[in-house]
Amino acid sequence: MSYAAGVALQAAVYQQLRADVALSDLVGDAVYDAMPVEAPSGVYVSLGPDDARDAGDVSARGSRHDFVVSVLSGTDETDGFGAVKEVASAVSAVLESGETVLAHGHLAGMWFLRAKARRVENGAARRVDLTFRARIDLG
Repeated sequence: MSYAAGVALQAAVYQQLRADVALSDLVGDAVYDAMPVEAPSGVYVSLGPDDARDAGDVSARGSRHDFVVSVLSGTDETDGFGAVKEVASAVSAVLESGETVLAHGHLAGMWFLRAKARRVENGAARRVDLTFRARIDLG
C-alpha cells in the first residue's frame, strides 16, 4: 500500500467539491482543505480526517480510505439544522456522482457510510460529519 493514493484522493475530493455548481450556489467558495485562522460565517464545508488501510490482493495493490467531510454553520446561522443538512445533501450528491478522478491510482468506487448531525459551540452552531469510503486500485 502507498499513501500516495490518500493525497490524490484528498486533492480530487477538494477539487470536485469546489467545482460543483449546485454546492457553490449554497456555500459560495467556502470549501476548505485547510481551515482559515478565523472560522467563516454562514455554512461552510471542510475536509476532515481519513483512515487508510491496505486493500490489495494477489492481483493488484490497493487501498481503502474512510474519510470525513464536515458541513458546519457559524454561530450566526439562524436556520438550525436545515441549511447545514441541505449542504450535506449536496456534498453527498457530488461525491456519489462517480465523477471523481485521481491523479494517482484508479477510484474503483466511493460510498456513503454514515452521517452524524449535532450541535456545537454550546448549541449555537450546527455540524454534520459525513463519512465516505473510497476503494482505490493502485495497479
